[in-house]
Amino acid sequence: MKKKIIGRLDKANFPNLNLKDISIKVDTGAYTSSIHCENMEEKEDGLHCLFLDKEHSKYNHKPLIFSNYNKIRVKSSNGIAQKRYEIKSNIEIFGKVYKISLSLSNRKEMKHPVLLGRKFLNKKFIVDPELKNVSYNNFQHEH
Repeated sequence: MKKKIIGRLDKANFPNLNLKDISIKVDTGAYTSSIHCENMEEKEDGLHCLFLDKEHSKYNHKPLIFSNYNKIRVKSSNGIAQKRYEIKSNIEIFGKVYKISLSLSNRKEMKHPVLLGRKFLNKKFIVDPELKNVSYNNFQHEH
């Protein structure tokens, strides 16, 4: 499979979560991909949380419920390991839907609600840090 060139920033859709044009940051320093959530709470029907996205008022604080999730250990850039929830979902980028594992993290201080790490990027993409919105500009507006 030919690798696509992705820039350092882009926008993607998350069809399973009913989220469109979500700002993503490509982070080759991160192994896992993550999505910005808060108020994570395990209940009988699954893991409840609120999706955070300052850019989209209709998505900001959108409740999400995941019936299928795991607990994983993630080592942050400062070397401290944290326990986090991880969900399996889909991401639509470059006109194609891929499976993706996302750890749920409170990225309140972050500009972009989704971080794409190496685990997702491997074998699919080559990162060109000069570029932005390659997928968004070429694929998103076709639908």
